[in-house]
Amino acid sequence: MFASISSAIVVGAQGHPVRVEVHVGQGLPGFSIGGRPDDSVREARDRTRAAILSSGLPFPKIKITVNLAPSGDRKTGAGLDLAIAMGILAASEVVSPESIERLAFIGEVGLDGSVRGVAGVAPMVGALGELDVVVPIASAAEAGVAALGAVRLVANLGELVAVLNGLIPWPDHNVPQSEPEPERLADLAEVQGQPMARHALEIAAAGGHHLLMVGPPGAGKTMLASRLPGLLPVLDRDQALEATMVISAAGVPLSPGGLVTRPPFRAPHHTATSAALIGGGSGTARPGEVSLAHAGALFLDEIAEFAPKVLDGLRQPLEDRRIVVSRSGINAMLPADFLLVAAMNPCPCGGGAPGECLCNPTELHRYVRRLSGPLLDRFDLRVNVHRPSVDDLLAHEPAESTAVVAERVQAARVRALSRQGCLNRSLSGSQLDEFAPINGPGRAVLRHELENGRLSACGYHRIRRVARSIADLRSTSSEVVDDEAVHLALGLRAAFTKVLPMGRVA
Repeated sequence: MFASISSAIVVGAQGHPVRVEVHVGQGLPGFSIGGRPDDSVREARDRTRAAILSSGLPFPKIKITVNLAPSGDRKTGAGLDLAIAMGILAASEVVSPESIERLAFIGEVGLDGSVRGVAGVAPMVGALGELDVVVPIASAAEAGVAALGAVRLVANLGELVAVLNGLIPWPDHNVPQSEPEPERLADLAEVQGQPMARHALEIAAAGGHHLLMVGPPGAGKTMLASRLPGLLPVLDRDQALEATMVISAAGVPLSPGGLVTRPPFRAPHHTATSAALIGGGSGTARPGEVSLAHAGALFLDEIAEFAPKVLDGLRQPLEDRRIVVSRSGINAMLPADFLLVAAMNPCPCGGGAPGECLCNPTELHRYVRRLSGPLLDRFDLRVNVHRPSVDDLLAHEPAESTAVVAERVQAARVRALSRQGCLNRSLSGSQLDEFAPINGPGRAVLRHELENGRLSACGYHRIRRVARSIADLRSTSSEVVDDEAVHLALGLRAAFTKVLPMGRVA
């Protein structure tokens, strides 16, 4: 007998439908799976056999052949277990093939017959169109995010067979509802002093500009970066769905509601490998940190401690806002539209107190070169963060709060989106001329910087984009960017890598 079951796999952050074809016929007892399965799919032979027997159902003692179509795509993960088990039961007439015609099955089966959740349910369900999908109870929230058809929940294989044979109705499982934890966003009011760095953080949030902060330990770089999530507005529906798909594909637990509504904030350790940061892995296309930060922010603390090869892998996604992961037999495009914020010390020893740098010139040169010129050029904002003064630290009056700054950021973003349909960091050269014209004195300043070689063509456009964001934050109705905004944008693009502690030049 033959049965064909609908299911899906996830490649990168996208779901792909799969037809699980099962043939049960005469021949020496055996169980083979074709269609380019990986090791985890091949192990389904043992899992499904044990699950069927543990559920008190008959397992055919003849030849079982399973094909995963299309056979050209590599199949990974345990999400095909339930479909394979149902294909065997339908082909051996334990359940009626007609009862599963409009159903798709996703889930891992345990040796005791239980049905367990798997990573990537949201994109897999989204790839199945209007089919009703059967998923484990644990995957209810993820499935509900992307499902076009009905979502059916099952606890174990025996229960599912009883439903399909008409013995019981679809069970109404009570999905555990956990109360969402109240947001505990760090407040900018706790940051004392640092007016320039605070303003740079606000501009970065308003225009989506990448920011690099350089300063000695204890200056407040990490403290400032941790306040960024509170400045970013909530995601719209499309952004929320994209972010949810990526996080689901990576197997990261979702919020109780299923849909990601707050911009993600990722802060990987500096020992992260290229596969962990960019994505991929051995024979896989798993989303990396740049994709998990999609529609949010990626914070690289101590960026100079990351491996230079790993950092250079950021150059392409920073420009294209996506990453293409190619492995043997796998080619996946992952979204990677994120705001990059990084922090580093001015030298290996951290700079110490004034005049107490312990680094020799060789160490200083090696440290600075860990950030390549092309990567450094992609930071629209580069600011030096100094230790706050004693008066700032002992001040009793709180600084401007996150709520107040977030209102300005939101207003600036609304102004930009209504004017040009995108954030300022995405403006092309022709769009800059249309939406960010500069007054005469401002053009003269930029011309002087270009003629003296202090600004590249790429840097010229980045300065104009930042100046546009500065003008938007001022709540002015003027569409012309003035020279004051240009001067400030230039001041926030410090060439700090040229001058090292104790006045030494790199």
